Amino acid sequence: MPFTIDSARNIFPNTLSADAVPALTARFNQLSTEDQLAWIWFAYLEMGKTVTVAAPGAANMQFAEPTLDEIKKMNFQQQSQVMCDLANRADTPICRTYATWTANIKLGFWYRLGEWMEQGIVAPIPKGYKLSANASAVLQTLQGLDSGQQITVLRNTVLDMGFDPSKMDSFTRVNEPVAPPTEMSKRTEVAIAGVTNPAVLNYMNLLNANDFDELIKLFTPDGALQPPFKRPIVGKDAVLRFFKEECPNLKLAPERGISEPAEDGYTQIKVTGKVQTPWFGAGVGMNMSWRFLLNSENKIFFVAIDLLASPKELLNLAG
Repeated sequence: MPFTIDSARNIFPNTLSADAVPALTARFNQLSTEDQLAWIWFAYLEMGKTVTVAAPGAANMQFAEPTLDEIKKMNFQQQSQVMCDLANRADTPICRTYATWTANIKLGFWYRLGEWMEQGIVAPIPKGYKLSANASAVLQTLQGLDSGQQITVLRNTVLDMGFDPSKMDSFTRVNEPVAPPTEMSKRTEVAIAGVTNPAVLNYMNLLNANDFDELIKLFTPDGALQPPFKRPIVGKDAVLRFFKEECPNLKLAPERGISEPAEDGYTQIKVTGKVQTPWFGAGVGMNMSWRFLLNSENKIFFVAIDLLASPKELLNLAG
């Protein structure tokens, strides 16, 4: 076999991903608990100004409502303790519940807490509070990123809070209900300048239609998908679970691409374009690339999804 998952990751090596995102996430994680919570609050206040506006209501919040109601009934000191526990990844019932939620539910939970802090329902940041120099620098860096990168950093800051699920004996991931696939008559088809490969076109169309059961049929049994800044997810079962948990209601708008022959009948294809997420609304497009490696039977062996360093990278199709 000419390719392994590791060697497949090196196709189109000149693709420039947004390294500012993991770097800024690491800087956030080094802040004190107090600074992390204050930073999230100040980032919330900046939404719609210098930080990409969130679209409230997009996440299905029914699974977070009992926890939010519980927090609402607490006094300010107890509420502050809950938020500190989440940032400290403490072992508490609320932290364990939080650990089972998907990223969208976590984002919605913090957005709701931010609203309540502003309304005085949840313990607010003390009046006149000033961010530390470190936290202020991290917020300033966030403001300087493009909207897609801001989205990713904000998502990362809340994703790993709560108790570590790997330390739990067993737990069930709480997923938002998977929307049924779009009716055939309402589906749209993408066009990609420079790419006519049916597997790649079907990948985009089926993902846009939330038709994950058909989408996974495009992959080889040992196929893999590499999300931005993550290790590859290997095997059809794991990739399908990723699609169902992380990809409902995404809107992919691929623009252009390039197709090249690779060893032993394989084909490598790079596509660039934009993605809209349900949480941050239609006005925000993330600049993305998809790097596909297809076998001789035109099945997807590997696809890497990259958040691009800058809008000009949309034009970079070089190998």
